[in-house]
Amino acid sequence: MTDAFDKCRLPEAGALAAAGLYPYYLPVEERPGGGEVVVGGRRVLMAGSNDYLALADDPRLKEAGAEALRRLGSGNSGSRVLNGTLALHETLERELAAFLGHEAAMVVSTGYQANLALSALFGPRDVLFADRRIHASLIDAARLGQAALRRYRHNDMTQLAGMLEAADPGVGAIVLTEGMFSVDGDLCDLPGIAKLAAHHGARVVLDSAHDAGLLGAGGRGAAEHHGLQSAVDVQTVTFSKCFGTLGGAVAGPRHVVHYLRHSARSALFSASLPPACTAAALAALDIVRTEPERRRAVMFTAERLRSGLVALGFGIAPGGTPTVSLRVGDRLTCCRFWAGLLEEGVLANVMLPPAVPEGEAMIRLSVTAAHTGGQVDRILGAVATVAACLGLLPGT
Repeated sequence: MTDAFDKCRLPEAGALAAAGLYPYYLPVEERPGGGEVVVGGRRVLMAGSNDYLALADDPRLKEAGAEALRRLGSGNSGSRVLNGTLALHETLERELAAFLGHEAAMVVSTGYQANLALSALFGPRDVLFADRRIHASLIDAARLGQAALRRYRHNDMTQLAGMLEAADPGVGAIVLTEGMFSVDGDLCDLPGIAKLAAHHGARVVLDSAHDAGLLGAGGRGAAEHHGLQSAVDVQTVTFSKCFGTLGGAVAGPRHVVHYLRHSARSALFSASLPPACTAAALAALDIVRTEPERRRAVMFTAERLRSGLVALGFGIAPGGTPTVSLRVGDRLTCCRFWAGLLEEGVLANVMLPPAVPEGEAMIRLSVTAAHTGGQVDRILGAVATVAACLGLLPGT
C-alpha cells in the first residue's frame, strides 16, 4: 500500500519558506491600533484585515467582552441545544434579526459554521444554483447537503436564467450567492437574482459575511444597498469582520430558523459562542446601528485606494468596497510581490490556487475606518515601488 500521508508533503511551501517568500501564518505580535500591527519586531501597515469598521480594538467592545468574561466565565462548556445557550445569545439573536429585517436568527460560533448550517436546507429534492465564486464554506455546505449543485459563471444572469428555465419544476430551487465577494470586493447582481428567483419560485440565500455592517444606509448589507431586503429569504453573517469579534448567525423566517436549531449539525454538535464574543458582538451591533460615520469613513478611504490603483494602471473589479485584488498571475511572482510589500512596511494578503483559478494568483488589499489618507498613500507608494521592480506596471 502507498502511504496515505504522502499527499501531506508540500515541497512548494517549503521552497517558498526557504526563500523567505512564504506568505501565510505570519504571527502578529502586537496590535497598537491606528491601522498598524507589529510583525517581526517592527510596525507595519495592516492592509489585509477584514476589520472594516475598525471595531476589533474599540474600547467599548473590549469592556463588554471583559464584563461578560467576569460574569459568565471564559466558555459555556456545551452546545446550544443542550446546556450552552446563554440569555445573552438570545438577546443577540433578537437584536440581530430585527436589525437585518428577519423574523428570527440563530447564533453559532463562527461564520463558517453559519454557512455549514445551511446544508440542512439542501435536501435531495432540491437544486442549488450557486455563483462560481462563492466562499469555500458555502461550497462545503453544498457538499454536506443532499441537493444537486449547479454553478453559474460569476454574476452571469443569462446563464442562471437558462439553468432555472431548464430545471425540473418539481424540485425546490435555491439561489446561493455572496452579497460582497471576498476576493475582489465586488457585489452580487442581487437585482437580477431577485427577478429570476421571483419568476421561477426559487429561494434566495445570501452570505453577507463581508457586507453586513458595511453596505446600505443602515449597514444591513448588500440587500439593503440594493433595496431588496424582502427578496432575501435566508441570510448568513459573521461577527469576525465588521463586528470586530468572532461568531456567526443565520437569519430568516421563524420556522426555518427553528428547523435549523434542530437539524444543522454544525450548530448541534459544536460548543456555543463564548460569553465575551457574544457581548462584544452585541456592542458592535449597537455601534453599527448608531455610528454611520464609520461606514462613510471606510468607503471614502476605499475610493482613495481604488482610484490610486487605477491611476497606477491596475485593472480592478468594480464595487467601491474596501477590498480590492491585484491579479499578478503566477504564484512565485505573487509571493515576491507580497514579500516586497512587507519589506516596504505593508502587510497584504496573498491568494493562490486553489483559492483562485490557476494562473490568477493575486494580492488582496483592504482598508478600514482606522486608515488615514496618508496611510493609503503609503500603501499605494509601496505597491508602485514593488510592482515596478517586478515589471508589473505599464511601461516597466
